[in-house]
Amino acid sequence: MSNLALWSRPAWDTDRWLRDFFGPAAVADWFQPTASGFSPAAEVVKDGDDAVVRLELPGVDVEKDVNVELDRGRLVIHGEHRDEFADDKDGRTVREIRYGSFRRSFQLPAHVTREAITASYDAGVLTVRVAGAYAGTQAQRIAITK
Repeated sequence: MSNLALWSRPAWDTDRWLRDFFGPAAVADWFQPTASGFSPAAEVVKDGDDAVVRLELPGVDVEKDVNVELDRGRLVIHGEHRDEFADDKDGRTVREIRYGSFRRSFQLPAHVTREAITASYDAGVLTVRVAGAYAGTQAQRIAITK
């Protein structure tokens, strides 16, 4: 049995602002197979002018099973969480760990290049830093002439 906590978000929803900045998933991503997979938890945070994307991937062999790519202006992270006990003949009575393929996609600003993206993995969390993603995103006032 698990506990359920209900709460409402404040009016200044930072998560929504970040989702609006990075945009919704591309239409092409809608047709990617996900029936046998899962969607790892993710967060996007602003760190100065950089965007930092973190995905929870505990138990995943990132060297063999995870790809981080820049594809047509989108940061695409895809891979597979393999079930090392798939051949277990006794079966399991409780299964809460999700296995299978996954794919997460984030729209990036047009000026971001492959060289601006770095990725690291530590303690079950994949961290992707997009250097300069927020550079030049501040609104600039335009003078009105008469």
